[in-house]
Amino acid sequence: MNSWRLDCRYFLGDRPCKFKRTCPGCAKYSPMGKRILIVKLAAIGDVLRTTPLLSGLKRAHPQSHITWVVDKEAYPLLKNIPIIDRLLTFDYSSLLPLEIETFDLIIGLEKEPRGAALVSKFRGREKKGFGLGPEGNVFPLNQVSEYAFLLGLSDELKFYQNQKTYPELIFGIAELDYQKDEYYLILSEEDTAFADRFARRIGLKKGEVVIGLNTGAGDVFANKAWTIEGYLQLIKELKRALKARILLLGGPKEKERNSKILRKAKGGVIDCGCGNTLGQFAAMVKLCDVVVTGDTTALHIAIALKKKVVAIFGPTCAQEIDLYGRGEKIISSLPCAPCYRRSCQVSPNCMQAIEAKEVMEKIRALLPRAQKKRGI
Repeated sequence: MNSWRLDCRYFLGDRPCKFKRTCPGCAKYSPMGKRILIVKLAAIGDVLRTTPLLSGLKRAHPQSHITWVVDKEAYPLLKNIPIIDRLLTFDYSSLLPLEIETFDLIIGLEKEPRGAALVSKFRGREKKGFGLGPEGNVFPLNQVSEYAFLLGLSDELKFYQNQKTYPELIFGIAELDYQKDEYYLILSEEDTAFADRFARRIGLKKGEVVIGLNTGAGDVFANKAWTIEGYLQLIKELKRALKARILLLGGPKEKERNSKILRKAKGGVIDCGCGNTLGQFAAMVKLCDVVVTGDTTALHIAIALKKKVVAIFGPTCAQEIDLYGRGEKIISSLPCAPCYRRSCQVSPNCMQAIEAKEVMEKIRALLPRAQKKRGI
């Protein structure tokens, strides 16, 4: 029994490891070291903005083995990250073996019962973040997590007092030193090739400026997406003032919205389609020099791909988003924002109050100086 090195990161048990060797005397033995479990399931953008934590963990624990549990919807954004040793989806067959394992550290970043229950259920010598109590309520597991926990309970703290970004908050939860660590996102060769074919099909030339307009946003909170009228006016300004290619980005929920924009824009806008996979969508974002978007998945994909971003904020907190010095934020001037309301009767609302002229000015500010000199 002792001759089998079950703690080797290459050991599989049911089949040979990649070196095709048995354990006794193997020179490739690589102990896992500190076994770490991250529970961050959803939403897609939130999962992506949790990836900076990987750098902090590897900095603090160079010899470690990281398992991450995530919802299947966000799985494509994490599957190519080599720092994640094991990526599991939230389903019975994946989670059952974890009930037998023991981790050195479990980090729970879900303030909802489903994810918090996993953290409380699984065995860990040390746990940080959020767990689920016997009363069925989420609670902070370590003292430094109490600040992030309180953000969900106090509007005053979350909306007006807090100045910490989300990466800062999760590094605090994990008790790690935050060093402006960047997001991780590695596109597959297939998705990159998909975008390259699209670029050839539309005749995109090297050196052309590409402005991506991501028109939608999640529908949990009211008015997260900028208005159709705003995007139409911005398109008119872009066509008049800049020599740029304009790409219209969106997912299945934006199909009707983007069709309306394309119809009313009357040319000059290239439709990227709304039926792409998440990886294909990210590859389309990579084609862009500047991305205009609300506080949604596309924003975090653009940040991860180190794109210049004009981020438009209405009901959500802009201070929690770190653009890493590559973007501009437009924050609604309405006194009721942010609010995180699920419905809104205010007119004009926070997004209607944002004008295309302001967005255009932010785009110009992000364009390279050389392009400005050429009149682009």
